[in-house]
Amino acid sequence: MTTQTRSGEPAVGAVAWVVLVAAFGGFLFGFDTAVINGAVGPIAEEFDLGAGMSGFSVSSALLGCVIGAFTGGKISDMLGRQKAMLVAAGLFFLSAIGTGLVFGVTDLIAWRVIGGIGVGMASVIAPAYIAEVSPAAWRGRLGSLFQLAIVVGIFMAAFSNWIFAEVAGGASEELWFGLEAWRWMFLSEAAPALIYGLLALSIPESPRYLVSRGRNDDAEKVLTEVVGIQGKDDLAQKIEDIRATINLEARQKLKDLFLGGKLMPIVWVGIGLAVFQQFVGINVIFYYSTSLWTAVGIAEEQAMLVQVITTSVNIIATIVGILIVDKVGRRIPLAVGSAVMAVGLGTMAIAFSQAELVEVVNEFGEIETEPNLVGMWGPIALVAANVFVVGFGATWGPFMWLMLGEMFPNRVRAVALGVCSAFNWLANFAISSSFPSMAELSLVFSYGFYAISALISLFFVLKFVPETKGREIEEMQETAHRRS
Repeated sequence: MTTQTRSGEPAVGAVAWVVLVAAFGGFLFGFDTAVINGAVGPIAEEFDLGAGMSGFSVSSALLGCVIGAFTGGKISDMLGRQKAMLVAAGLFFLSAIGTGLVFGVTDLIAWRVIGGIGVGMASVIAPAYIAEVSPAAWRGRLGSLFQLAIVVGIFMAAFSNWIFAEVAGGASEELWFGLEAWRWMFLSEAAPALIYGLLALSIPESPRYLVSRGRNDDAEKVLTEVVGIQGKDDLAQKIEDIRATINLEARQKLKDLFLGGKLMPIVWVGIGLAVFQQFVGINVIFYYSTSLWTAVGIAEEQAMLVQVITTSVNIIATIVGILIVDKVGRRIPLAVGSAVMAVGLGTMAIAFSQAELVEVVNEFGEIETEPNLVGMWGPIALVAANVFVVGFGATWGPFMWLMLGEMFPNRVRAVALGVCSAFNWLANFAISSSFPSMAELSLVFSYGFYAISALISLFFVLKFVPETKGREIEEMQETAHRRS
């Protein structure tokens, strides 16, 4: 039996506040991963990096993300969701200061990895916490706020990068206290990291974590004041629903994901969602777009402005996704998003196939060959890139994290979410680190690969992805068994 939640006005404000605080980790997630975009060129120039090392310095944070995603669930099981958020905030703060004051590529990579661990932890903790405190009827919209926070963080990184570069006269130019603009791009993350830590102190612990620790009275208080469940009978039933499906989270092991020696099918679905979200190449747009548009003839300041516009489009698309997720569900919008992304990426591949190759002199005085989009192909590529962003932002962006937070049964959810998040970051690392070398080979090949991945994701969704709209998390036990 599933308890029907009854929410009153106090619960509306309370659940909105705790979800917004948890989602703020997504803001830092987006900011930390995207701030490197404006600094790629200056870093390569400062430390004399080739394409391979430049790509690795950008994507090194993602190695930390894998570690954070894989350990974040365990840390939140041991310390609780709230304290785990404090740990993540501390890592964000240290990374911001360390990266802004780096002396060489080695310590740059080290500080980026530390920040990545914080990002990986946030990618696990926030969706789980939001799913655990949200009433089923609101869970789609509230869960999607995490992705909205991510894209707002990406936008703020692009916007602040543009401002710093504009004020200094270029990302490589000196700004304040003898530090170049690109260093201030990283240092600016320290402020929101500190705010995140302070805000995390104001929210309660997850009711499901409390029940797993035998703290039923505390869980009932959260269920009443935040989730909005009223009445002793309803509270008792909800506690029993949680207890019946929650295989004490501290005891969850990787082996719990296997049935009869085989990985549970629902976990394979989660891994597929996590990998396809990255294989469509979304983070190439957010990590490398400034360098990309500069390479095809757009001035640096205009390229940074284009990035601000693209991230603004991403925010609008994500808001659309939030508005529709609890009305039309998850599965069909994911399929539509895959189709739209395939069209946008395919068009970008065609546009770059029409580029002229021109010889330019790089910052080291060496002659290089770069593509140059002529005529209408430049605007077509820009429009296609934004079509792709719309398709991703309204569907795969928010829905993937939402579904990972809600599709697994409680008895394996923490470890399954950690595994799927780790795969997401591994896929992100593979795509991000390979792009500079792929771009040197051919941008047509690069965007063609992402377009094919988007097309395959369409068939994956239609064949394997279940609908989770409007279902209590405790009901996912039944889904997992049916698909096993």
